Amino acid sequence: MTTRRRRPTTLALAAVLLAGAAGCQATEQAPAQHGSRPAPSSATRGFTLVASGDVLPHSSIIERASYDAGGNGYDFRPMLAAVQPVVSGADLAICHMETVYGADGQYTDQPIFKSPPQIADALAATGYDSCSTASEHTLDDGTDGIRRTLDALDRAGVRHAGSARTPQEATIATLMRAGDANVAHLAYTLGTNGSPPPEQPWAVNLIDPARIVADARAARKAGGDVVVVSLHWGTEWQDAPDEWQLQLSKELTASRTDGRPDIDLILGTHAHVPQAYEKVNGTWVVYGMGDQIAGEMVNSRRVGDTRANESSIGRFTFAPPAHRGGRWEVSKAEFIPQAFDIDAGRVVNLNAALDQGAEVGAVRDRIRDVVLSRGAAQAGLVMGK
Repeated sequence: MTTRRRRPTTLALAAVLLAGAAGCQATEQAPAQHGSRPAPSSATRGFTLVASGDVLPHSSIIERASYDAGGNGYDFRPMLAAVQPVVSGADLAICHMETVYGADGQYTDQPIFKSPPQIADALAATGYDSCSTASEHTLDDGTDGIRRTLDALDRAGVRHAGSARTPQEATIATLMRAGDANVAHLAYTLGTNGSPPPEQPWAVNLIDPARIVADARAARKAGGDVVVVSLHWGTEWQDAPDEWQLQLSKELTASRTDGRPDIDLILGTHAHVPQAYEKVNGTWVVYGMGDQIAGEMVNSRRVGDTRANESSIGRFTFAPPAHRGGRWEVSKAEFIPQAFDIDAGRVVNLNAALDQGAEVGAVRDRIRDVVLSRGAAQAGLVMGK
């Protein structure tokens, strides 16, 4: 299948990242622009957005990519081939790049990850348009790692949100066209896994509710019809969202400007396992999508845990507002169960692989039960293909 590539637009949001010091007052200032502002949406054509979980290349993943490249570099494209139809079939596709990229073949596994930059090419070939890059591993190789990662994503034509190479870049929201909407993508992380803060505090976005709201409002003023927030949050290996996730989701989705929600979708990563979807204050929240790509892992009890190779893809269809300036509403919400076959080194769309036996069906059903555990079915969430 030929992957279509869209041309995202970026806009500078002056003073938005000053929100940490000035609180929500930063949103009272009109954002300065970088390049031309997208034309206001005519709101006649909706769009479909898909999002997936953590890309976490352990050594076994890197070795598989080397094998798939015939020993000549690294090829991660075959790993993602099974989900390319889902990803490239959407108007807008968002991934989560958990690790930074290394250089000159110096690639490492946990606790300090440095991954081959060829991953960016595979994400682009699969159809991803933007990746959240704010995670607990963003500072694993300092600001050099951030620079290499964002450079590689830029070369591949994949936009990014959550980390920055310069102070100016840190004030830029990623704005992408999907259907007749301008979609803003913002991203934040709960921390940096013990790495000391860089001398450049703007290098990675940390979760701060007031700042997130201020950034979302500024992105709206800059032309964002739909604001999507990626959050690296929660408790690892826990199927259920923790109390912090529940409280933060309520706080963020309750925020409104002139009666319109400031945030239209929340996408969660970090827990390594699939977590529930839930509609909170009228806004869809994915607490955790799980790991899309990861090697064999042990959980917090140091026991091998296959849930680390289970995840979901969220697919949300947005309909144009009934009137100019109104909210783009999710008219259809879906999840697609997937798994990573660590023996074959391939992502598997579980609904497309049910003929492979009862075990596939059992994994699919477990993911379904977790995703629907907080009443999402009653709110309209369905399992897609």
